[in-house]
Amino acid sequence: MSQRRGHPDDDEVSLFRQALADAGVKPMRSNRADPGKPKQRRQEALAERRAAALEADSYQLSSRTSDGRVEPVRPSEWLDFTVPDLPQRTRSQLKRGSIAWEAGLDLHGYTVDEARAELESFIAEARAQRARCVLVVHGKARSASGPDAYPVIKSHVNAWLREWPSVLAFCSARELDGGSGAVYVLLRRRGESL
Repeated sequence: MSQRRGHPDDDEVSLFRQALADAGVKPMRSNRADPGKPKQRRQEALAERRAAALEADSYQLSSRTSDGRVEPVRPSEWLDFTVPDLPQRTRSQLKRGSIAWEAGLDLHGYTVDEARAELESFIAEARAQRARCVLVVHGKARSASGPDAYPVIKSHVNAWLREWPSVLAFCSARELDGGSGAVYVLLRRRGESL
């Protein structure tokens, strides 16, 4: 295939512009990037997430994963998940805590349904702000006492994050960020494919 040098002739340019117009492509009015909505103060964002969680339809709130099961995890168990095609280097950086987290969510004190709504809202907001990595503190509190007790929110977070396509990977955090009571979550940016 030969490469043409120089500028296309006027007929080619006209045909190209006509094809774009026929396809519905409109010229840009500005050549400046749109940074999106301005950053809100943390309290306002938290209030909005809580309001959205309260308004959410009960059909959307579910304490179970799509298959109806949640695999219990031990309080001290380290969580680790990654999609199959994530580069090993990226996974290692996440596990070392080398990828700085840009936002955090603490799920202490929430019921399972409230925690799911908060987490879904938080992940959606983080993706809208193009955050790459976030921290989710799920805690290690057990549902009850006895040999069958397990950390309910931690177990559910482990299951939910594995099912959401916007999550590329997650792993338990370094001790200074919460250890086995928190996870770093690596998010897929909109339009990103691996």
